[in-house]
Amino acid sequence: MPKTSILISEDKRVECDFDPQRERDLAKIALKREFALGRILGNSKAIKELKTNLNKISACDVNVLITGESGTGKELVARAIHYMSGRNGKPFIPVNCGAIPENLFENELFGHLKGAYTDASFQQNGLVKEADGGTLFLDEIGTISPYIQTKLLRLIQEGEYRPLGSSKNIKADIRLIAATNMDLQLLVEENRFREDLFYRLNVVPFLIPPLRERKDDIPILISHFMKKYTGEYNKTIKGLPVNVLNVLVSYSWPGNIRELENKIQQMVVMSTSSVISAKDIQLTTRVPISEELVIEKINAVKEKIINQSEIETFNVAKKKVNDLFEQSYLTQLLIACKGDMVSASKRAGKSRTAFWNLLKKQNLSPKQFR
Repeated sequence: MPKTSILISEDKRVECDFDPQRERDLAKIALKREFALGRILGNSKAIKELKTNLNKISACDVNVLITGESGTGKELVARAIHYMSGRNGKPFIPVNCGAIPENLFENELFGHLKGAYTDASFQQNGLVKEADGGTLFLDEIGTISPYIQTKLLRLIQEGEYRPLGSSKNIKADIRLIAATNMDLQLLVEENRFREDLFYRLNVVPFLIPPLRERKDDIPILISHFMKKYTGEYNKTIKGLPVNVLNVLVSYSWPGNIRELENKIQQMVVMSTSSVISAKDIQLTTRVPISEELVIEKINAVKEKIINQSEIETFNVAKKKVNDLFEQSYLTQLLIACKGDMVSASKRAGKSRTAFWNLLKKQNLSPKQFR
């Protein structure tokens, strides 16, 4: 480390250890931490606790599982964890697990060698390799198949992976952060998600509450998005009247922060004056799913089964009731969401792929309900 002289007086100078590069690196780290936390907006108790816990784990290179409804900001929290860690100078690679077909998932994750399969005309690195030294963020982790769960478990346990077509394992230097809007514990109980993988991922859990449970944060978020979009679209808006703010705060925001941002952007774009009025607000009204109708149809099938002269086997009878429940539920859900696949899958708590498979199973099409 170089010595730097510091002038104490006209005739006295002392030497001390000083590394300019180290000081610059420390300053960069401090800025990244401040930036990461600064993007998580809100003063509610939940957000304060979240930031406190982020600071606690920032120096610990452990796996993290982030749970919360769609639109609550799970990727934002994942990025904050990355930029507050010692890996902040390396890549942050986000992966939407629900958007990758199962037959391509292993190739996307681990890559392949040239000639590994018919169309593999060149070598390709996987996402694990791209994230080397940094963070791999697996969003919608609850949608991955049992086969991919096994591969992922090996990656976590052994810290290594094998590209398609290779006979050698490669060491993986990554931090894994996973996120889901599903109840993984319930999936474990239903044997749809590996218990050992769940515990490997769930070393440090973060639960992000929905926006309706932290209404104190809504005015802060509104102010942020108003500033963002008035600047982007060069609009002059003097803020929101109290009655408009009250409407926005009292709304349930099923789509959470993503929906709030969308509505603020919409209001700014559509406004024709410097003051937003109540007529500029276009909030989604949701038709409730008729639980009574679903139960009524299920009971009708139950009665029919019981009154049959020849009782069917338990599994056959159970399948009929389950099929009717699925059909009735999906029909009511698509009516309520007017055939909107994205909204319907969110309300059902399923990925779009899983929801689409359910519709195909029951011979239903969203187009019928639009």
